[in-house]
Amino acid sequence: MAALLLSLFIYRLYYTNPRTDDAYVRANTASVAAHVSGPIIRLPITDNQRVKKGDLLFVVDPRPYKLALDTARTKLNLTEIEIRTLRDTIKSADAQLTGRRVDAANAKQYLDRIVPLRRGDFVTDNDVVEARNKLKAMEAGVATAASELQKAQDALGILGNVNQRLRAAQEAVEDAQLNYGYCFVRAAFDGYVTNLNISEGQYANVGQPVLTLVDDRNWYVLAYFREDLLDQIRPGMRADVSLLSYPGERFQGEVQGIGWGLFQENGATVAGLPNVEETLNWVRLNQRFPVRINLKRDGSDHPFRMGQTAVVTIRGK
Repeated sequence: MAALLLSLFIYRLYYTNPRTDDAYVRANTASVAAHVSGPIIRLPITDNQRVKKGDLLFVVDPRPYKLALDTARTKLNLTEIEIRTLRDTIKSADAQLTGRRVDAANAKQYLDRIVPLRRGDFVTDNDVVEARNKLKAMEAGVATAASELQKAQDALGILGNVNQRLRAAQEAVEDAQLNYGYCFVRAAFDGYVTNLNISEGQYANVGQPVLTLVDDRNWYVLAYFREDLLDQIRPGMRADVSLLSYPGERFQGEVQGIGWGLFQENGATVAGLPNVEETLNWVRLNQRFPVRINLKRDGSDHPFRMGQTAVVTIRGK
């Protein structure tokens, strides 16, 4: 009878409520890097400090980027002046074209009047030739004025109802403004500063991590369970979590999901062929799959830390 009760206890302990001490606390991290290069002139944080979203982490020397921003704004102002000048030029060219067209119309009317008069010898052939030449000159003047108007309109840079010259200048200002803003690096979320081992004066390179932030918004445990226990674990199940850092304390968690794959050296492709190791081992060892368990905060004074050793018991049933 004692053996039966012991067997039931062992079954319940290891299968009905799977348990593992191969588990560790985890949190997501973000390597914080600068978007612009330059020496760090301000570093108002310390290692392991807690920061909130929007807090200033460090400042890259903004002076060259402020100068580039001022230059871009000056070019924008000059472009706006040039555009006003070009619009005045277009108005002048349009007025000149209108005048040339009026002159050409008058010359044609004059020619149309004197051609019938030639039949009655009221005008000479020379008068008709001069009228025709004058009309041709007026038409040439119209073509020249139209060309000048088109050149002025092209110089204005209108395409699709958008002034491309103005747009390019505005985009240059926005780009310079963006780079200037990148000099002031702020926390993207609430978290903890870690791996801070620099001082003011350190040169920040684009894309090179300066420090790491531990995301304090979501903590979880990666618990590694034997594969013969996975059938007893489902997403949404409750889990009891004990941490070696806080003896006697128990934390609650919820199963988020079970890992779908493990890397195995045996059978891995080497030079295009499977590498299968020879073995005489007849004992089949269970693989361990990671089970992610989201931790719930209890409002206690026991903060979570990455790497803490945990003991997890699934209380799904």
